[in-house]
Amino acid sequence: MKAYTGDKIRNVAIVGHGGAGTTSVTEALLYRAGAIDRMCKVEDGATTTDYEPEEIKRGVSVNATLAPVEWRDSKINFIDTPGFADFVAEVKGAFRAVDSALIVINATAGVQVGTEQCWKLAEEAGLPRILLVNKMDRENADFDSILENLRHKFGKKVLPLELPLGKEDKFEGVIDCVKMKAYRKNGNGSDEIEIPDDLKAYAEDMHEKMVEAAVEADDECMMRYLEGETISDEEIKKCLIMGIRQAHIFPMICCSATKNIGLGRTMNAIIDYTYPAILNDYKVKDIATGEEVTRDAGAPMAALVFKTTSDPFVGRLSFIRVFSGSIKADSVVYNSSREKDERIANVFTMRGKSQIAMKEITAGDIGVTSKLQFTVTGDTLSDKANPVLFAPIAFPLPMYTRAIFAKKKGEEDKISNALTRLMDEDPTIIMSRNPVTKEMLVSGMGDQHIEIIMERMKRKFGVEADLRAPQVEYRETIRGKAHVQGKHKKQSGGHGQYGDVVIDMEPLPPGSGFEFVDKIFGGAVPRQYIPAVEKGMQECMQHGILAGYPVVDVRITLVDGSYHPVDSSEMAFKTASSIAFKKAMEESKPVLMEPYYNLYVLCAESMMGDVIGDLNSKRGRILGMQSVEEGISRVEAQVPYAEIMEYAVDLRALTQGMGTFEMKFDHYEDVPAKMAEKIIEERKKEAE
Repeated sequence: MKAYTGDKIRNVAIVGHGGAGTTSVTEALLYRAGAIDRMCKVEDGATTTDYEPEEIKRGVSVNATLAPVEWRDSKINFIDTPGFADFVAEVKGAFRAVDSALIVINATAGVQVGTEQCWKLAEEAGLPRILLVNKMDRENADFDSILENLRHKFGKKVLPLELPLGKEDKFEGVIDCVKMKAYRKNGNGSDEIEIPDDLKAYAEDMHEKMVEAAVEADDECMMRYLEGETISDEEIKKCLIMGIRQAHIFPMICCSATKNIGLGRTMNAIIDYTYPAILNDYKVKDIATGEEVTRDAGAPMAALVFKTTSDPFVGRLSFIRVFSGSIKADSVVYNSSREKDERIANVFTMRGKSQIAMKEITAGDIGVTSKLQFTVTGDTLSDKANPVLFAPIAFPLPMYTRAIFAKKKGEEDKISNALTRLMDEDPTIIMSRNPVTKEMLVSGMGDQHIEIIMERMKRKFGVEADLRAPQVEYRETIRGKAHVQGKHKKQSGGHGQYGDVVIDMEPLPPGSGFEFVDKIFGGAVPRQYIPAVEKGMQECMQHGILAGYPVVDVRITLVDGSYHPVDSSEMAFKTASSIAFKKAMEESKPVLMEPYYNLYVLCAESMMGDVIGDLNSKRGRILGMQSVEEGISRVEAQVPYAEIMEYAVDLRALTQGMGTFEMKFDHYEDVPAKMAEKIIEERKKEAE
């Protein structure tokens, strides 16, 4: 592959709902451009961009994969992204590296959940969008109804630049509404023909609507058009380019990836209408001044690492978008996120898993380097004399947590190391250890995501693990008061053991923890033994009397006691305090408490009733509802954690994948009596 300057480079993310055909479209684009000599199907497990075993097994993309092509003396860096919500982090990372998005739509299904999510993410990223209607050769493929569907969802700015030539299995090419010519498939190319008579009126009507939409991008052209003046084809194209690049117009084109129809014209549309990479100004924080500045491609070197992955043969691979300057092989760059120098040994690009050598990654281009020592996803590489920082990539918070256990004894450290390495690749994986339950926890975006993490651990690091639902962090406390004595007296020849304490136990307000009060007068318990009494109480609080959970929000006052000048010891007083503690707990109306979380759910307004009903069935309390944007509502609730451990899965099923949520611990509340009995019973069985 030859070297290209930024004005000849386009960076495009291929996105869409799972099953819309993003991988098939990528494969067809590669074939049409001559980058591969055989077009494979997803079902065969041999496509260029779905090469990981986890992708081949499931027939779905789980990684964002780079796939550059050369077309019309330009280079297009395509990034094929996953269409399932569990892998949204891959889309988020890719959107920081590209200048436009190609949203693939299934011609038989129209706008789906994933289509709307991709649109929203592209809108947040401020990216121009081209809508590509795929599978036009399928039964029930209807371009007009898809257009209506798109305009209903995304507004009148959706503008068809192409129409299908033929319908369903007779789909054989496209009609260009700008040039007013038809293009019929011929081998790996197409023949230009006149628009068939039966489609002329339809094409002319669409051409007129296209002109009307295009001139709106330029005030002068619009005034001339309204005054009845003829606008030249060249001016119309300029207006179209302006409208598309500013995301005022969203062009709609069509294709069949499996029949290789319309792919060349898709690449033409990308080169004609989207930003050359070098034209896109970018914002960074200037480390010297602390201020945000806007820079262009002529500024000193600045690049963003938008993805990291591990290759068993090459090691860690860092995918880099260079915004200004260049990164050369055998050079040193400055990681301004870590304040470390990094040595760049080699640079290359990748087409799927194949490496293609490069001498340098120029401004506007995307490339890869290996074995960086300190750099992780989201880091900024810059010129040391002019250090800058890109805003971090806003990855979503994990929503699904499992407890993870080694299948083989003694491999806990191996699991920890493997997960640490995987966290470098995927920032939506979080590993933690619960100090109360002593469980190692792994959190991700959903059940599929966690499943794939397990498979990668086994494949890449040879570690196998089991998963189960994490234990709920129950607590025990008291609702009454008690005044008790705890005496420990033991004689066994020689020195005996003697300790005697009298305590008051009472509840404290929620969140207070533990309080120990010493009210001993006159040396009833000698000073040197009082710390032992307190320590004995604290040890007892780790395991309550109901189900062995930690005890909280209790005040213990040491009011009296007695000692023996020979037989008393720290150990004897610790034992006496333990006896007193258990007695006091029994008399103080002990209760089991469970954690409650604040849950913030975003969903379509039409689904709000189902979401609220489901939360009510989970013993949740609805705290509020509000509309956050058109058609989207936010529900706030407090729900016991025990009921929402599978909420990522439940919400996806309930909202067809459209709902998202965040949760945050709030407080503890008493477990209902019947449920508490069941939990206590289960804990007793476990202990046995």
